Amino acid sequence: MRGLSTRVGRTVVGRTVKAGGTATAALAALALLLSACSTGGSGARDEGPANRGETVVSPSASPSPSASTTSAPTPPSSVDAVKLIKDDPKVSETVKRDLKPCVADEYPVDVAYGNLTGGSASDVVVNIMTCGDAVGTSSYVYRAEGKKYENVFQDEEPPVYAEIDRGDLVVTKQVYEKGDPVSYPSGEEVITYRWSSNHFTETDRTRRHYSSAVGGEAPAPTEN
Repeated sequence: MRGLSTRVGRTVVGRTVKAGGTATAALAALALLLSACSTGGSGARDEGPANRGETVVSPSASPSPSASTTSAPTPPSSVDAVKLIKDDPKVSETVKRDLKPCVADEYPVDVAYGNLTGGSASDVVVNIMTCGDAVGTSSYVYRAEGKKYENVFQDEEPPVYAEIDRGDLVVTKQVYEKGDPVSYPSGEEVITYRWSSNHFTETDRTRRHYSSAVGGEAPAPTEN
């Protein structure tokens, strides 16, 4: 769920007040009326009903607790991704065992929020990486179900990284050939998934090969 900022206030602009007549009784009655109106203690406006030349923005009322608010899932900003992974029975024990802080209490976990499954709350995409090289080791998608999150996608075959692209789930898998250093894979495979009938369905797969000149290691010219 995205954060929501609510600004409460009242603005009165373009007010023109005209007083006519010189009768003392009328002035006294007006003063009595103003005094009676100001006893409410609102402090925002005590002059009585608005005229036609006035724009009033009323303060927003604070919502009262209801079933829709009390049953809402945990806001994404407070989701504990590490706890989510370790409490998930679908996640392999190897992943749980290897998920440790890199420094102090900083875990190698990337978390993103967005609309993938069309639910009433944002979905959570979690990527786990290595500490040294930041290589993705596993990716997960969690869908809000009431106050809980359900694992609706996972890929635990490294190297892998998942992200949200215009409502689709895009998973990138690095391709290494024999002798490739971790920092320079030979290519990548990009797989696109779309949510349909309560599960993700693959809609596209692209294979890309990187140039051998990456990193300044250009291939030697071929002799004729």
